[in-house]
Amino acid sequence: MKHRKLGRTGLQVSEICLGTMTFGQQNTEAEGHAQLDMALDQGINFIDTAELYSIPPRAETYGATETIVGSWLKARGGRDKLVIASKVVGRSSSPWFRPGGEEARLTPKQIHYAVEGSLRRLQTDYLDIYQLHWPDRKIGLFGEGGTTFRDVAAANEVPIAETLGALGDLVAQGKIRHVGVSNETAWGVSQFLAASQNGGLPRLASIQNAYNLINRTFEIGLAEMCLREDVGLLAYSPLAQGYLTGKYLNGARPAGARTTLFNRGQRYEKPGVDAAIEAYHALAREEGLDPVQLAVAFVTSRPFVTSNIIGATSTDQLQTILDSTRLQITPELEAKINAIHQVHSNPAP
Repeated sequence: MKHRKLGRTGLQVSEICLGTMTFGQQNTEAEGHAQLDMALDQGINFIDTAELYSIPPRAETYGATETIVGSWLKARGGRDKLVIASKVVGRSSSPWFRPGGEEARLTPKQIHYAVEGSLRRLQTDYLDIYQLHWPDRKIGLFGEGGTTFRDVAAANEVPIAETLGALGDLVAQGKIRHVGVSNETAWGVSQFLAASQNGGLPRLASIQNAYNLINRTFEIGLAEMCLREDVGLLAYSPLAQGYLTGKYLNGARPAGARTTLFNRGQRYEKPGVDAAIEAYHALAREEGLDPVQLAVAFVTSRPFVTSNIIGATSTDQLQTILDSTRLQITPELEAKINAIHQVHSNPAP
């Protein structure tokens, strides 16, 4: 397992990050601990979670994932050898995030409330990276499509400088070390960087956006910005919520799979997705490769990716994914991947 520098933070993080959002619904506490043990044993030092988790978000399981990670941290120790990242929710009308059912916003008061809850559940005094799960602004999220150019402003939008100022207070208090964004745009990244430079506020260390073989939109604008500005991509959904495994092809719904259980895969059920997945599977067969490992290794190999956030619901699945670190994306293999991308370009943005 290789480790890479995260932005300008001085942190060294494993090229694979263990995502934990299944802990608390699809995975029990014992299963979550087993995954964490396996990841740690194989060189992962980077764990990602969020106050929102587990997924799908529900009042009954809000914070459950952090609680499971926290009980593992307490039992295993070694906090100083780990990089722990969590997230605060962006604007949301779901009533269980904030006291009294208040609309969730990225205001200083709510950010302070959220980080205290995360620290308590994780049983730690600090977070290495604290991320904004999605913006307070009105933008297209999670593959739902963007806004029009005449419809971009949300009512009572929390200014980025105000949000970043609250994060700066938490850095000063030692409760978080570095800040990141998630599901963000190139404009948003530019505004956060400008606010930090002009106001003496914390500089963005990372951005956590979706990136995979059927959604390479990060390469358009954001990749150059993040490379030039030393903002590391923490790529999520390298397997496109499991769709790149092929298990959902032709409408299949295997028992126990996430989409079967929760019917939340619409981002990856758009026209052209199955044809693209079939093309990548054909390439894997031609090269004698596991299609799961091909998909994961491609993401890990990108120069703008600092760490690839993977997730699994069993240790067998996790081992297959971890073994992707042995697969080299050669120039010849990359050329074949790019040839497919030219024909099947970003069917699931």
